[in-house]
Amino acid sequence: MDTKDTALDILKTAILLERKGKAFYTQAARNSESKSAKKIFEMMAEEEDEHIDFLTKQAQSYVKNHTFVHPDPHEEDDSNVEILTEQIKKEINAAGFEAAAISAAIDFENRAIKVYSDRAEQATDPVEKEMYAMLADWEKGHHHLLFRLNEDLKEEIWNDNNFWPF
Repeated sequence: MDTKDTALDILKTAILLERKGKAFYTQAARNSESKSAKKIFEMMAEEEDEHIDFLTKQAQSYVKNHTFVHPDPHEEDDSNVEILTEQIKKEINAAGFEAAAISAAIDFENRAIKVYSDRAEQATDPVEKEMYAMLADWEKGHHHLLFRLNEDLKEEIWNDNNFWPF
């Protein structure tokens, strides 16, 4: 397979992956009974939109010029997320819909990290390499948030149900 085809195929795969993520987070927000979980899922859907826009611009540039656009650094604002995660733990049942959605979202983020990390390793174009490394880091931030929240919820259900064998 030609490198050009591979680069475009990866961009198509990435855009599709982000669209699926957006659809998942949008549906999770609609179905959530927790206001805080709804806000987190909406925030994640918005970030997937940013990824779609970014990747679409990259694809357009690549198709037109066979070049990638140098990515601007992404800075995350975790201040609202910290407040929301504490509120979520109070609002949701660790074995309920929101907790299941968080667990499924972790799998989505893991897939995205793998796609982006693998392509960052394989890319020969330095801008493409930087772009996918940045996207992998962005997804790792999502994964960290969701994983931490999932672990806190797991602890909560274990404590609430006295699952400790010792």
